[in-house]
Amino acid sequence: MSPALEEIDFLVRSNHRVRVMEELTAGTRERRALRVATGASAPTMSRILTDFGDRRWIVRDGPTFELTPLGEFVAERFLDLREAMETERKLRDVWQWLPREMEGFSVDLFADAVVSYPGPGYPYEPVERLTHLIEGTTRLRGFDSIVFKSINNETVCRAVIDGMELEYVYSPTALEKTFAWNPKRVMEAASRENCHVYVHDALPDRSRCGLGIVDDRAGICCHDPETGALTAVIDTDAQAAREWAIATFERVRHEASPVGPQAFETLLPSDLRP
Repeated sequence: MSPALEEIDFLVRSNHRVRVMEELTAGTRERRALRVATGASAPTMSRILTDFGDRRWIVRDGPTFELTPLGEFVAERFLDLREAMETERKLRDVWQWLPREMEGFSVDLFADAVVSYPGPGYPYEPVERLTHLIEGTTRLRGFDSIVFKSINNETVCRAVIDGMELEYVYSPTALEKTFAWNPKRVMEAASRENCHVYVHDALPDRSRCGLGIVDDRAGICCHDPETGALTAVIDTDAQAAREWAIATFERVRHEASPVGPQAFETLLPSDLRP
């Protein structure tokens, strides 16, 4: 094992060492405070502080200990790595559906995300999460090339009729299929002043995922490229993620063409036209 890996191993083999490092990143601490925060025994704490001192990671000033600039460097890089691995674990099962064509996307934007993924014997978690997000917002913006399940279509239509502001960009196929789901219901929602629908011929990541923005969260709807089934919903309230999502949506909407109520009427079967 290389010396660098040996130092990493030294840290990860002890939760107490990691906790001491975390505590010291927040500022100076007395030995007793470190023991209380970490749950380490007196002998264990003495060994940790001695080991950290031998590595020049900490210095002592009377009763208190603090990180040296070298210790700060190690702590920052190590804790960043740990956070990266926590994010990787969270997104491991859905990585193949993450955006690749949406400019500015990075995994760290969704480090604190809620990942709704079908569990064993219960495939409905993503659909239910999407319903929850739609029902809990006053404004929904986004784009997608996949038709939502009928339960989500109904949730959107009902929310629009009840006053939710909708700005949504569909692919031509998704728009036609959404309309075909229930022409009367879609027309009822589309005729509202708070409903703004657009169509785009080449949505980014159109075979992989869509993007949604509600009042306080941004989310990615992941789809199976072969079946179009909703496979996961990844949403977060991180400000950086919302800013990225809003900027991405604005670019896509700028490229799209608005679809008015009259355009919907041309999709109606002849016996349902006014």
